[in-house]
Amino acid sequence: MKISVFTVMLPDMTPEEAAVALQEAGYDGVEWRVTVTAPERQQEAPSYWGNNLCTLIPTPEDAARARRLAESAGLAIPSLGSYIAMGDLGMVERVMEFARIAGAPQLRVGVGRTLDTHLYIDLFAQTRAFLAEVEPMARQYGVKALIETHPNTISPSASLAYRLVEGLDPDRVGVIYDPGNLVHEGYEDYRIGTQLLGPYLAHVHVKNGAFSRPERGGVWKPLQSPLEDGVVNFQALFAALKAAGYTGWLGVEDFSGVRAGRETLQHNIDYIRGALAALPR
Repeated sequence: MKISVFTVMLPDMTPEEAAVALQEAGYDGVEWRVTVTAPERQQEAPSYWGNNLCTLIPTPEDAARARRLAESAGLAIPSLGSYIAMGDLGMVERVMEFARIAGAPQLRVGVGRTLDTHLYIDLFAQTRAFLAEVEPMARQYGVKALIETHPNTISPSASLAYRLVEGLDPDRVGVIYDPGNLVHEGYEDYRIGTQLLGPYLAHVHVKNGAFSRPERGGVWKPLQSPLEDGVVNFQALFAALKAAGYTGWLGVEDFSGVRAGRETLQHNIDYIRGALAALPR
């Protein structure tokens, strides 16, 4: 398995700075954050989902920039961390064109969100119809569209994600398996999830999560945590991936904020390599 970084976790680095930092830390690839909201370096402090400086916009110019930066640093682009709302076929096409130019084989698309005031059965039907239209577009552009196991959506677990993609061409539609998200919603034994997804298991995000307990008790609140200190059992996860025959990418997205940018990059790749090396041969 190769290791990449989703640049959403590097909000205070420009894409140029990130490419150099990833190369120096020994990563194999970069998963670029691609969204229509361009960063405003002087307007506000950098943040993960606000003014994220390590962001590219879906234009041919930024696609060429993404490819140039990755190639100059010896990095592959295993996927694009794109923010495409379910049903927005125009944006799907824009990002697929970006992927074609950048040389990225995969990109993320959205699904129905359970925060919407709709019944699950309706959101499921809408999302399936959307993915049925995305599939031939992916074939046309020679890429694969991925949905993610994510809280507050109708694909929080491997089994519900599988229900959305079942029957579609796994060469053109797949799933990002995110065990860090499963901490907060959708956990199933890693062996079940990875085996169930089968050929739809297209990418894996690596982060950790935990819960904070109110001082006087009550409802525990979810929080982000560093890789080595959280609910995710990475030895069990990597063993399950290996048993399922997964040989793809591990895309790191650490939102804990425990360490600074370059320190986080080096710590995380060392941690993951150590966990992979400890797997039984």
